[in-house]
Amino acid sequence: MQSLTTPLLFVIALAVVGYFVAKARALQVAGGDIRTLVSLPRQHALNTALATLVPACAAVLLIALFSRITGTTPGWFFALVVLGLGITGFVLSLIGIKIEARARNYAERWIMGLLIFSSSIAIMTTVGIVFSMLFETFNFFGQYDWRDFFFSTTWSPNFRGNSELGILPLLWGTLYVSFIALLFAVPIGLFAAIYLSEYASPRFRSIAKPAIEILAGIPTIVYGLFALITVGPLLRDYFAEPMGLGQSASSVMTAGLVMGVMLIPFVSSLSDDIINAVPQAMRDGSLGLGATPSETIRQVVIPAALPGIVGAILLAASRAIGETMIVVLGAGAAARLSLNPFEAMTTVTVKIVSQLTGDTDFASPETLVAFALGLTLFVITLALNVFALYIVRKYREQYE
Repeated sequence: MQSLTTPLLFVIALAVVGYFVAKARALQVAGGDIRTLVSLPRQHALNTALATLVPACAAVLLIALFSRITGTTPGWFFALVVLGLGITGFVLSLIGIKIEARARNYAERWIMGLLIFSSSIAIMTTVGIVFSMLFETFNFFGQYDWRDFFFSTTWSPNFRGNSELGILPLLWGTLYVSFIALLFAVPIGLFAAIYLSEYASPRFRSIAKPAIEILAGIPTIVYGLFALITVGPLLRDYFAEPMGLGQSASSVMTAGLVMGVMLIPFVSSLSDDIINAVPQAMRDGSLGLGATPSETIRQVVIPAALPGIVGAILLAASRAIGETMIVVLGAGAAARLSLNPFEAMTTVTVKIVSQLTGDTDFASPETLVAFALGLTLFVITLALNVFALYIVRKYREQYE
C-alpha cells in the first residue's frame, strides 16, 4: 500500500489545485459576467475537484481489496492507474467548462455516488464480517464434529488434544446473565420512561433524562470493576453465604445486576421517545371520556407504544448478549449448567477472548472454535435485531 500513498497524495493535491483553476477558468469563460453561466463558478470548481479525486480514491480501494485477497503488493502499474484516473478527471472536467455546461448536475452526481458508497459501508462491513467468520468456522468444523459442538454439555479445551468444545454451557451462561440483566433493567427503565414522559415537569425532565443517559457513557470496564469490588462481595456476604448458595463474589447475579444498570438508559431513552410519539389526541380522548391519568397510561398510551417498547427491549437484549468485560470481572470464567444464580458462570464472548489470547496455534480447533462461537453469537443477535425491527415496522402504522 505504500506504493499507492505517493500517487494518492499527488491526486489530492491536484484536486485542490483543480478547484481554484476550474473556478478561474469558469470566470474566464464567462467573460467576467457569471450571469451568463448556467452553473456558478464554484460548482464548476467542485465538479473538477470531485472528478479528480473520486475515481482515484475508488481505484485505491479496489486495488487494496484485490491485494488483500490475492496476497500481493501493488506495483508501479497500479500507481500509474491511480495517477491516470486523477489526471484524466482533472483534464476532462476543465475541458468541459463551458457556458452551457451543467456543472451543478455533474457535481451532484459525484456527491450522490459518495452518499451511496457511505450508506453501503455498513452492508459491506457486515458481509465482510460474516465471510471472515464463515471461512474459519468451516475450517473448525473440518477438524471438529459439529454435533459435539452444538449438543455437547462440556466445555473443556485442551491445546494438547482431546478437547471437548460444547457450546451449550456457554449459551446457558449468556442467556442466564442476559435474562437477569433484562429482569432488572426493563421494569426500572420502563417506569422511568413513563414518569419522565407523563408525570415529570419539563424542568425536572431536562435534568433527569441526561442524568440517566450518563450511564450509557460509562465504559464497561468501569462497570466490571464495580461488579468485582462492590456488588459481588455485597451479594456474597448478605445473600449467597447466609442462604448457603455459594461463597464466590463472582456470580451470574453479580454480572446480571450490574449489566442491568448499564442497560437502564437503553430501555429508558428508547421507551421515552416511543411514548412521546403517541399522539396527544389519544390521551385527550381518554381523559375526555372520564379516565384518570393512570388509566390513560395503562389502557391507551402503553398499548399504543407497546410495539416500540418491545423493540427497545429486544435491542437491549442484543446489547446484553454481546457484553464481555462485565461478565469477565463479575461472573467468572467457569462453563457450567446450573440454575443457582450465585454460582460463577461464563458466556460466549468471554470464551472468544480467552481462546484467542496468548501464544496459541491459530490452526488448532481450540483457536478456530472462537470463530464458530462468534458466528453463533452473530446469528443470535442478528435474529433479535431483525425481530425487533419487524415488530416496530409491522405495528407502527396503527398509531400514526
